[in-house]
Amino acid sequence: MSRIMLIDDDTSLREVVAFTLREQGHEVDAHGTGESAFGSIESFRPDVVITDLKMPGIDGMEVLRRVADIDATIPVIMLTAFGSITDAVEAMRHGAYDYLTKPYDRDELRLTIEQALERRRLLLENRTLRDRLHEETRRVEFVHASAAMQEILAMIRRIAPTEATVLLTGESGTGKEVLAHALHSCSDRWDKPFVAIDCAAIPRDLMESELFGHTKGAFTGAVKDKPGKFQRADGGTLLLDEIGDLPPELQTKLLRVIETRLVDVVGGQQPVPVDVRLIAATNADLEEKVQRGEFRHDLYYRLHVIPIHIPPLRARTDDIPALWEHFVRRYAGDSPVRSSPGLVRALMARRWPGNVRELANVCQRLVLLRSTDVLQADDLPPEEQRSGGPGGEAVTGGGPSRNRDAGRSSGDFLGELPHDQLSLNDVERDIIVRALAKYGGNRSRTAAYLRIPRHVLLYRLEKFEIK
Repeated sequence: MSRIMLIDDDTSLREVVAFTLREQGHEVDAHGTGESAFGSIESFRPDVVITDLKMPGIDGMEVLRRVADIDATIPVIMLTAFGSITDAVEAMRHGAYDYLTKPYDRDELRLTIEQALERRRLLLENRTLRDRLHEETRRVEFVHASAAMQEILAMIRRIAPTEATVLLTGESGTGKEVLAHALHSCSDRWDKPFVAIDCAAIPRDLMESELFGHTKGAFTGAVKDKPGKFQRADGGTLLLDEIGDLPPELQTKLLRVIETRLVDVVGGQQPVPVDVRLIAATNADLEEKVQRGEFRHDLYYRLHVIPIHIPPLRARTDDIPALWEHFVRRYAGDSPVRSSPGLVRALMARRWPGNVRELANVCQRLVLLRSTDVLQADDLPPEEQRSGGPGGEAVTGGGPSRNRDAGRSSGDFLGELPHDQLSLNDVERDIIVRALAKYGGNRSRTAAYLRIPRHVLLYRLEKFEIK
């Protein structure tokens, strides 16, 4: 049995409609004024509201607005005289479900209510699914046990409902993007897009188009309109990862977008408004970049509204056992793989220069190459067992090229060290010159060899006046 609230100042019509509704099996709460109806709406909790459009005091339009404020899933059906159909249609534009003309038809009344109830059922079902999705989305995988991470996640929950820009800092692999996703999931924008762009991975000449989009014909190869990351994230959250690598000219344009909330599309005629929450992330020291003139100070202050630093894994070793078991479950699937106490102690003794990303890679390797379902410390490859190395850094197995580089002495790069003072600028310049010579002056291959973005190499060439 459905609950229907009926509001009409015409007593005779109200009684007839109420009688008809009860005959059709509904529970009816009838009122002659809007004021009276809203005195009992919270306790009655109607499934449908039927209201006269023209009434003294609270009229049908005001009833519609108030019902929407209480529960937007409750359909409101307007009763109107034939001459007021235009007003009824206007009410539908403002959210009314339907309207019925007086004198009403019993079958039309029954059918309209059935359809309104079905619509409410679907809306409630959709709300339940969205709430369930929201709860599942809020439980973002950010495994932790340390007090440091508990404080960070508490901060995330506090600032998530706000629109404040957040700057995440920390070494590579500490989980900045995962934390950004957690912040988005806990915000009011959780059901809108979360878009990430790695500012260090996009070629400099394509970065503006990637960020702001372009129109067809804006440049060679622009065969159709393409929305940028800002447009794709409209209504949601945009993560600008490795923001410290953003070229200076784009820093200026990004600052303008932050200040105006307008995007200048490449080749476009008019700026496009965007509604985006910004999260920036970097493993660089932006303050130092500002002091060196490599990063705009005004953009830095715009991004530095809520700074959050994620400690390296070696500074929060309490997280290692929980993270390790999380990765074991991920990579082992249904297999009953477990870790020996000795392995856990060995893992916690490491410095993990690659942080959580390195831990995940090591775990995947051990799980896939295991000979038994109990992982032991001896299963770690030799380079993974060492926690020494220069400066106490762990030696990792990052592939053949890294192993070759790790095995070289400084003399392989520099020759004999001088007996007097050593200039790091001279060392850096010498390495770049040798790398350029190695690849015949090819700047792209040189940048790849040095593992730096091409625009960083170009900056160094200009800085050191290398022709």
